[in-house]
Amino acid sequence: MMFWRLVFQLLRRSRGRLVVAMLAIVSGAAVISALLNLDLGVQNKLTQEFRSLGANIVISPANGPPTMEGAATPSLMREDEVLHSLQRLQSPQVVAAVPYLYIVARTQDTPVVVTGTWLDQAQKIEPTWKLEGNWISSRDDESHCLIGRAVARQLHLAPDGQLKLDYVNRTTQCTVAGVVDAGGTADNQVFANLHTVQSLANLPGQIGLVQISVSGAPENVADYAARLAAALPSGAQLRPIRQVTEAEGSLLGRIQFLIISMVVLILILTAFCVLGTMAALAMERRKDVGLMKSLGGSISRIMGLFLAEVGVLGAVGGLIGAILGVTLSYWMGLRVFGAAISPRWEIFPVTILLMIVVAMAGALPLRTLGDVKPAVILRGE
Repeated sequence: MMFWRLVFQLLRRSRGRLVVAMLAIVSGAAVISALLNLDLGVQNKLTQEFRSLGANIVISPANGPPTMEGAATPSLMREDEVLHSLQRLQSPQVVAAVPYLYIVARTQDTPVVVTGTWLDQAQKIEPTWKLEGNWISSRDDESHCLIGRAVARQLHLAPDGQLKLDYVNRTTQCTVAGVVDAGGTADNQVFANLHTVQSLANLPGQIGLVQISVSGAPENVADYAARLAAALPSGAQLRPIRQVTEAEGSLLGRIQFLIISMVVLILILTAFCVLGTMAALAMERRKDVGLMKSLGGSISRIMGLFLAEVGVLGAVGGLIGAILGVTLSYWMGLRVFGAAISPRWEIFPVTILLMIVVAMAGALPLRTLGDVKPAVILRGE
């Protein structure tokens, strides 16, 4: 008890100089905790942003990608076999897994690409699509379809219009639920119920590919892709969309390198600030140390007092700085991503520990107090 009373007396007597060290520690802790919290939050936010690009894994036939030639025999896979493999590897990482079958049908004597799929999953796999009309909410809805903007313009169709599709000697009809504005190839396609297209093409239970959107860090996506590739039947192969996964990994890697470099630099600068303050404090404490030694105090006990003082300084400064830093990262998240970055509670012990280590490193000048000779101090030299 007496030990800690002496520690707090030292803190009170030297509060003028210690305020400078405290400001350096609080400032360093605030920036470090903000960067660490931002780093953890950025991974989640960037992953969500990259998922808005759509699928990052594709399952296609092993003998090549599916064709969309109406008269040719396309490369296909069995729907039940592929989907069974996906069900065996159910994971919360999978945002959506959607099968597709492509054919080229005719409507009003105009060839048009018809895509059979699960229409209720279209919004999940293509979150950037804009739609005039309504999304189709049921996977079993065979009476409605979606059409691309270019198809709607060419055929003069709008929501609630009727679309008739002919393929070889078969015909089907659907009501246009909505017009898709995707800004890409989807604008030239008609999206219909998968079973309807399979029946129209006389390809029951067949699909051309499966698009999968998997969330998480690039290494987690790669791990899931490897497990899924091993579970697929022999007639199917997995192809990661490397432009998405590599861009995500590269960007996250650069951000993490930048943040780690900044953290190391701030730790060094904070240690130098504390070092300067402690060097001046060591000169002031010479008389106190000489007096304690003359009264029989051991050097280990005396140094323990000073190190405890520095440890308290680092812990308190680290806690205050961590609170300020988490608040700062919350504000930065709103400004940069338009969404708040939630505080990660593991940031607090990490920041406090780092600040204690920095304070101890900056307290190296106090070691010179061990060389103080009581006789010299008592003579007033």
